[in-house]
Amino acid sequence: MLNDFLILMKQELVITVIIFILLFIKVGSKDWKNEALLKLINILLLLNVVFSFIGNQEGVLFNEMFKTNNLISFEKGILSLGIFIISLSSYSWLQNHKHVAEFYMLLLSTLLGMFLMISSGNLLLFYIGLEMSTIPLAAVVNFNLDKKQSSEAAFKLIISSAFSSGLLLFGISLVYGATGTLLFSELPQTLTGTPIQLLAFILLFAGFAFKISVVPFHLWTADVYEGAPVAVTSYLSVISKGAVLFVFVSVLYGAFKPLATTWYNMLFILSIATIIVGNLFAIRQNNLKRFLAFSSIAQVGFILIGISGSSQAGTASVIYFILIYVFSNLAAFAVISFISAVTGKETIADYKALYTTNPFLSWVITIALFSLAGVPPTAGFFGKYFLLMAGTGIAGSKGLIIWIIIAALNLIISFYYYLRVVKAIFMDANETPIEKLSIPFLPKIAMIICVAGIVLTGLFSFIYEYIFSLSSGF
Repeated sequence: MLNDFLILMKQELVITVIIFILLFIKVGSKDWKNEALLKLINILLLLNVVFSFIGNQEGVLFNEMFKTNNLISFEKGILSLGIFIISLSSYSWLQNHKHVAEFYMLLLSTLLGMFLMISSGNLLLFYIGLEMSTIPLAAVVNFNLDKKQSSEAAFKLIISSAFSSGLLLFGISLVYGATGTLLFSELPQTLTGTPIQLLAFILLFAGFAFKISVVPFHLWTADVYEGAPVAVTSYLSVISKGAVLFVFVSVLYGAFKPLATTWYNMLFILSIATIIVGNLFAIRQNNLKRFLAFSSIAQVGFILIGISGSSQAGTASVIYFILIYVFSNLAAFAVISFISAVTGKETIADYKALYTTNPFLSWVITIALFSLAGVPPTAGFFGKYFLLMAGTGIAGSKGLIIWIIIAALNLIISFYYYLRVVKAIFMDANETPIEKLSIPFLPKIAMIICVAGIVLTGLFSFIYEYIFSLSSGF
């Protein structure tokens, strides 16, 4: 039993050990300089990435409350890789910060909650993991302690999270009242589509929609992204959303499979609204963090199309796209984080003529934006292609053709606002462009990893095929 516990919960235990190491360092010694501490933390996070992809087994613990398999371990590995890249790219910001250890303890606590959420086989453990991943996140959003905007962002995150958590908890209570069980494995046999079950599902769906910024539950996103430190914004945009989307797919395809007709219709409507609203608002943004906030909302709309496929291809396309999204979004945020930490500049206008002084940074963010836009041959093109094919793979209906047309038109709109940034970087004149910046080793490594991921994930087809093979249980 102990061996099963140590092996099946290996990824959670590694994160817990890292948190305690940082706690002992913080409490036991005040002699650590930030540079040394950051190097140690990045080594530990790299080891965490390695352990996430090796020695994983399938099994359940605690009467099916906790479950894991190769697909779940791979999902956790993606999140571990993401937080490692964020850590590397945040070096310039954190090296002068007073609370480096506390920042990582809070961030890793949220990651631990996400791991428990992904492995939950019971609605209660899912809720506990969700809260564990949300409450410390509000603290790190407010990590720029000297900025009022950061405190405002944290307050908005707490309020919106409390509301969505209330909807989720109410939905969970109705599910238990209507079915008599909270186990995901038992729910499909008890769901018959009664009005109270549909109400419970809608409340649960709304709670998920808040967490992943689905329209009309997206209003908190841009303000929180703008007020938070760039490192935290990238974490919210990629890691937090990715974790909730992994669970969302699992819950819809597993526990709530009998209500597929209901949630398919909801996904159809909400995906269209999310893509359109995300794109239209992204066009108007000048602050790059707000720009990427609305961009991420539009990306979620495409993910909802893939989820609607309700198939092995749907699961594979969502996980594949999130992997691509990790590389693409974090590449853009790595550049923004570095420039913001050194110069404090975060608007599109500030990036005019960036190529004349910083060609490396210009190419990194350009490749990232091309991938987010879905420009071939970047990985983002293949990611959106597989999402659309999964979502519209059911032959024939007129509604699906309309869906494809709307998605295609919105892809064209997204080209406009992504290329607007590229135009500012390469073509617009600027008498006082950002000066030539010397990029530290760790942020440069983060950017190189992301660019390599964007290129190779799209060109090497075996990556999607591997993810597809892991998704065979759906």
